[in-house]
Amino acid sequence: MTKQSLRASIEGLRKAHKAFNRTELTQEQLAEEVACSRQPVWKFFKGEPVRRHIFREICHCLDLEWEEIATRDPEEEQETKADIDSLVQEVREKLHSSVQQRCGTMRVLDMRSPIDLIDIYTHVHILEKIPNHRHLEIADVLQGCTPENFDGFVLGRVAEKRVLGLEAVKRYPKLMVLGKPGSGKTTFLKYLTIQCNEGKFQGHLVPIFLTLKDFAEAETNPNLLAYITEFCANCDVNHAQVKQLLQQGRLMILLDGLDEVADADNSRVLKQIRDFSDQFHTNQFVLTCRIAAREYTFEKFTEVAVADFDDEQIAIFTHKWFKHQDPDKADRFMQKLDNNQPIKELATNPLLLTLLCLVLQETTDFPSNLSELYKEGLDVLLTKWDMTRNIQRDQVYQQLSLQHKQDLLGKIALKNFEQGDYFFKQKELEYQIADYFHNLPEFQELQFSSEAVLKSIEAQHGLLVERAKGYYSFSHLTFQEYFTAREIVANTNTQTLKQLVSHITEPRWREIFVLAVGMLRNADELLELMKQKVDKLIGSDEKLQQVLIWCHQKSLSVKVPYKPAAIRAFYFALSAVRAFYFALSLAFDVERQRASVFLFARAFDPALNYERILELDRTLTRTLIFARACDCDSYVYTFALYAFYACDHALALTFETRLKQALKQLYNQLPDPDAAEESLKFWWQANGPTWAEKLREVMIEHRNIGYNWGFNDEQKEILNQYNSANQLLVDCLNSDCYVSSEIRQEIEDTLLLPKAEIENRKQRKG
Repeated sequence: MTKQSLRASIEGLRKAHKAFNRTELTQEQLAEEVACSRQPVWKFFKGEPVRRHIFREICHCLDLEWEEIATRDPEEEQETKADIDSLVQEVREKLHSSVQQRCGTMRVLDMRSPIDLIDIYTHVHILEKIPNHRHLEIADVLQGCTPENFDGFVLGRVAEKRVLGLEAVKRYPKLMVLGKPGSGKTTFLKYLTIQCNEGKFQGHLVPIFLTLKDFAEAETNPNLLAYITEFCANCDVNHAQVKQLLQQGRLMILLDGLDEVADADNSRVLKQIRDFSDQFHTNQFVLTCRIAAREYTFEKFTEVAVADFDDEQIAIFTHKWFKHQDPDKADRFMQKLDNNQPIKELATNPLLLTLLCLVLQETTDFPSNLSELYKEGLDVLLTKWDMTRNIQRDQVYQQLSLQHKQDLLGKIALKNFEQGDYFFKQKELEYQIADYFHNLPEFQELQFSSEAVLKSIEAQHGLLVERAKGYYSFSHLTFQEYFTAREIVANTNTQTLKQLVSHITEPRWREIFVLAVGMLRNADELLELMKQKVDKLIGSDEKLQQVLIWCHQKSLSVKVPYKPAAIRAFYFALSAVRAFYFALSLAFDVERQRASVFLFARAFDPALNYERILELDRTLTRTLIFARACDCDSYVYTFALYAFYACDHALALTFETRLKQALKQLYNQLPDPDAAEESLKFWWQANGPTWAEKLREVMIEHRNIGYNWGFNDEQKEILNQYNSANQLLVDCLNSDCYVSSEIRQEIEDTLLLPKAEIENRKQRKG
């Protein structure tokens, strides 16, 4: 049997006396803190045996580790370890059924049935530096931030070092895990519980998983020790065994959801956690809470934050999700995410990633009306996530209806988006919140703390996040864009729509347009205003109008079974490639531009395919671009090869005799592609410009393509804006929006037409 007493070693006594002197206590006062008589304290400092639990409490009061103070008895230690190891194994076996029942499955949102947690679990990563603890100036927060890399920028800045969650638990005996709603905190604790109970993680410990909401609402208001003891008793683990495990530091106490404790119970629960973790400090503790939900700090707990999922975690989760349904669907899901950055941004949150998997589980694609998908995701964060778990949040925010919450977020989003702000000072946000309530009669007599409302939005929904001390942003740029579009639609009139359309050439407003047309009950007016604005972009420039005239005439000469607008788009894209990549300072990007010609045209007619006549014109244009690119010294050899093989491909596509003869003659003039690199370079430097000009003349004569429009920089910029604005207009038309058939047809018929032709159409119709 293990000895029931301990005594201090000589070195331990020295440390104990030194620590005791620092406390400035008397032995009587120390005895009161330990809750024993003065005699054991006196014996402790004399180096005489003292009952084990009293010895440990004295050391705890002196802030000493009892193992470092007690004498070492190897035989006793071995017996003690064997006994406690045996008890750990026995208790884990008794808890096994309970652990599996409480932690072994998960079911969230609209899942039809629970799934095994182990089958879906994806390892959590931890940020040891919590974002909102950083003291940064706004210039530091904004450095390198653009709408295109907004969320990646934020994560890159705060995630200076991502640590595997399991490693963090090993590293810190007392851990407070903070995270946004749906970040996977509870799932992480359940996984720890299962792995520990199976001896696969921290195998020397017994896991006790508790939901703090259930503890707080227990009828008899038990202390934490009594609650744990009662929980274990239900699994046939008696009080003495629990106490022995606690005294030996062999429990892993996992306390989930501090933020879910009602305000009325908060102080009591905080005190229980603090006192219990102090009393049994040699055990391991892991506590979870939403970021910004509680301001209380546990002095001896290390705070860390759950990191958003990165691309690898998203892929792992997705493949696990679809593994038993359709493994190929996981690859299709990831491809769709890669092609849609706003949706992929949402997938960094595990809860929203689950929602996306559920959506694609029932269909073959994400909805074309993305506003509906975003609305569903926001409904999860604003209401459903707490509602499905019967969680009531604090009173300061409860009086706001869902409509008021959305309106408030809409005003914040629009005001800051219009100003180009993605990070907001806390004081400015609080002012905007106060201003919103000031304009609501039903709230004017209530005492609202703007700061409290802001913290509630962050803690309860995770839609606004403190990125650094005093600086906030929306958790995802997608949400700021959604609420911006919603606010515009909620206040729709001709003036607000014209104000929106004034941003049609600004890339950062693109998603606002797509979302707004999907939200409007009737998008006719907005789409008409967009079309008018697009036509005005290029309307006053004669040279640019000449390009449209050529595109229109060229499209009429091509007999293919596709929409006229798609053929105009095809040839407009060819002219844009020539305009922007004539000198090819961007080198190999020309290949992407070549592919984009068909992609751009397919936006106007998805049925458009690689018809031989279209492929011929595209290949000839490629050949000319590669040939002219050989002026670039760095890539002469590479572009020489490209020009050779492009010309060869054009020859294979040619169906008109005179064109074939002209191309064959040009082809025969080209040097052998297998010749030495220097020989190829020499030929192109000497003959390339002349050869390219002859090719251009052949293209103009036989195919009516290859014109050198000679755009200046300003015209190139206008052409680029016109190109992007037309693409945006078509994307809006192709979205799941309501637009009358008359307006849709009118827009499609006049896309990319020159001004004169549009006027002629109006006169004919009039």
